[in-house]
Amino acid sequence: MVKSTYYDNIAHLYDQTRWLTESIAEEVVDFIIKLVNATSETSFLEPGIGTGLNVIPLVKRGYSVTGIDASQAMLEQLKQKLHTIPPNLQLIHADASQLPFADQSFDVVLTVHMIHTVLDWKVFLDEIERVLKPQGYYLNAQWITPPARMEFEGYFRKILAKYLEKSATNQVSQKTTAEINVEEYFNCKGYCSNYVIAREWVVNNTVQELLNCFKSRAYGICWAVSDEIFHQIMVEFEEFCLQNYGSLATELSSKAKFEIWAYKAS
Repeated sequence: MVKSTYYDNIAHLYDQTRWLTESIAEEVVDFIIKLVNATSETSFLEPGIGTGLNVIPLVKRGYSVTGIDASQAMLEQLKQKLHTIPPNLQLIHADASQLPFADQSFDVVLTVHMIHTVLDWKVFLDEIERVLKPQGYYLNAQWITPPARMEFEGYFRKILAKYLEKSATNQVSQKTTAEINVEEYFNCKGYCSNYVIAREWVVNNTVQELLNCFKSRAYGICWAVSDEIFHQIMVEFEEFCLQNYGSLATELSSKAKFEIWAYKAS
């Protein structure tokens, strides 16, 4: 049985609180299609497909896409975007770190900022390599948070830290995440690697808009405390924002990136 996650609670607002827009996603997919030399027969897998932001353009262009996600609510949001599920899309509600597919099933496996969420990243990468076809591509990607939003989140984290006790569990989690080395893993397997930036774009938000994202608990860090404590944190954070930015209407502008580490068997 798949355990529920905080993504079930934020699925309805996930897309609105991120910075990858549909138009940018279209351009990123154009880049990916060229990167992997996709043909009409190319098959794609995205573990952690979520609301489909990264791959819906592939689906609409007729490519075979399979997606797995632990959050049924996120998958429902994806389905609403498409109205009906086309025959070239398969969606599976399951732990995205476990791949229920035969060996050599896919031409391209895409993960977007999700490896840190799996229990054992080496086992997960073993699974990715197993389901890749010969000469297939593994694309390990992430949206780079715009610096202005990153700074904003940093201020929130400082206030949050005052309400949290650093537990041994948190320390172990941080240590495990820091040790993830996808590059070394695939180099040892004989893969060639290539780092590319698929797209850069400018993101603009007012302080109020970003504050509302946190008030809605749109990010994982917002679920580390109880509702009561979270309310206290947000009161303090809003006061800080007013003092630091001068006005909640202040606009923050900075550049985001969609970066990809591409791995292909040599």
